[in-house]
Amino acid sequence: MGLGARIGNGKGYTMYTRARHGSLTARAPWQWFALAILPFAWAHTARAVPEFARQTGQACNACHVGGFGPQLTAFGRSFKLGGYTLSTKSGFNAPLSAMLVETYTHTSKDLSGPAGPHAGSNDNGSLQQLSLFAAGRLGEHIGMLGQVTYSDIDRKVAMDNVDVRYARNFSRGGHGGVFGITLNNNPTVSDLWNTLPAWKFPYMAPELAPGPSASPLIYGGLGQQVIGAGAYVSLDNRYYGEVGAYRTLSRSLLDTFNVDYGGRLAGAAPYWRLTWSRDWNGQTLMFGLVGLTARLQPDGAGTPADRFRDVGVDGAYERYFDGGNAFTVNASYVHEKQTLDATFAGAGAERTSHTLDAASLDASYYFHDTYGATLGWFNTTGTRDAILFSPDPDGGSATGNPASRGEIVQVDWTPFGKRDSWAEPWANLRIGVQYTIYDKFNGASRNYDGFGRNASDNDTLFVFLWTAF
Repeated sequence: MGLGARIGNGKGYTMYTRARHGSLTARAPWQWFALAILPFAWAHTARAVPEFARQTGQACNACHVGGFGPQLTAFGRSFKLGGYTLSTKSGFNAPLSAMLVETYTHTSKDLSGPAGPHAGSNDNGSLQQLSLFAAGRLGEHIGMLGQVTYSDIDRKVAMDNVDVRYARNFSRGGHGGVFGITLNNNPTVSDLWNTLPAWKFPYMAPELAPGPSASPLIYGGLGQQVIGAGAYVSLDNRYYGEVGAYRTLSRSLLDTFNVDYGGRLAGAAPYWRLTWSRDWNGQTLMFGLVGLTARLQPDGAGTPADRFRDVGVDGAYERYFDGGNAFTVNASYVHEKQTLDATFAGAGAERTSHTLDAASLDASYYFHDTYGATLGWFNTTGTRDAILFSPDPDGGSATGNPASRGEIVQVDWTPFGKRDSWAEPWANLRIGVQYTIYDKFNGASRNYDGFGRNASDNDTLFVFLWTAF
């Protein structure tokens, strides 16, 4: 899984969810590492996370709230907007960084079966992610962030998030800004804020615990299965706009990348993004709109297709204080209209017309870029369908209702990441404890699955050690 990435298309349930998939045969790790390194064979200056810190000459807390990714500061957003090209170095430098995430997951009640293909029904420890990054400045105006990930949950290596950018500054008539092009494999991964699915809280989440069965397509439902190109422009550090479109990668290429095939887009899927933001006196305020429209053929060929139209609104507020203290708030709401012609034709739904609404809110405070606390809230509602959301142990719905609601509490410690930290800028570490509380799960608080499981049985304690070097 990428930093903060998540999946879910509102059409089913899996015990463990991944932005990277793993039902296909694994490739040898050296093949993936070679693939990741290949774009840099000609690059003179290339860096990755935390190589970005070494490339820019800045400590991690210059780009990341709390001294650790992926929550970006204004400087971090500017660096990404400029195509990952800002550098204080010259000559060739090794382009690689790595990330390792060790986790422990406990649910209030044991599951009826294994939480994953190589896991037990509860109290699972896991090497959840071991990622290799190849990223940074490729040229004066070109840069990228690319990631491949291994997990012992499915014991596969797979392609993760990729974002390649071309960016240039401009100035005309008293106005200035940046325009650029992004080539990426996950809608919203190109975004600058931590309100949209690819980069929103929780930035690290349990993969060996039940998750609600429904979420809009834009919540990673196309992640790593597509390739898309978009053009963006930022004007006067206040107005931002992006338009792009995505197409499904071929089955053979997805097989090579170890990514599950989730259906074929019928034509291009347009994506758009608009934001307004203002910076003043150590504060930042942002309001935004986002949209994705897609026609998805589940069997990969012919008609009919399932149609999805996602439209969302989001906002963020940041307040920075002296001494590395920061307060942030992120909020989003997405409405999805579904016309499930293909699913209905295959007897997978009671009717074709459906809606989903997903809302989230989180607030964080970081003290000295070291100690952090975050409170989060999420709520998903949608139309009932007893076939689409049917009874099933742990992950089903007895009522045919996809509604889920809960809260997340996280505290974390980031001992490094500052200018005077040990091993800066070569290593960073975050240790966190997270607890998720479900008030409602898949349509009910009690016996939601039709087999006696309650929403509170899925309350999850999640402990993680997240290091980058």
